[in-house]
Amino acid sequence: MSCLRIIQDEAAMLAQGASLADCFPGQGVIYLRGDLGAGKSTLARGFIRAMGFAGPVKSPTYTLIEPYEIAGKTVYHLDLYRLSDPEELEFIGIRDIQGGNAICLVEWPEKGQGILPEPDIDILIKYLGEGREVSIGTGRPEFKAIINRLC
Repeated sequence: MSCLRIIQDEAAMLAQGASLADCFPGQGVIYLRGDLGAGKSTLARGFIRAMGFAGPVKSPTYTLIEPYEIAGKTVYHLDLYRLSDPEELEFIGIRDIQGGNAICLVEWPEKGQGILPEPDIDILIKYLGEGREVSIGTGRPEFKAIINRLC
């Protein structure tokens, strides 16, 4: 199941991330796919801020992972763009951050293929003139209600 949204600007992308956070359960994996500069980190920033994090939310392009402790939950924001081999995920402790009370937002998930778990929500962001086309999908029946609320 999937839906398509047209996002016109950065404020709308932040709002899309916030809407996702508002209806996302306490744990899971969200893939954020799209070209460089498409808005993956902006959507993640909207999600993390909506969860209640008030500090700066930076892109983890160089650190690969940024953890955020928010109201007893942990949100991990991963940017795998610089990963040269999926096995490198083992060095950053990918097995330790999955499950439990964690939410994982993963940019460039294709770089972690074979190591990363399947996503609960899969988001693809494409350029559309000055705006963006955002496709939000899931293959998991328990997440279909979230897709319906977002679209």
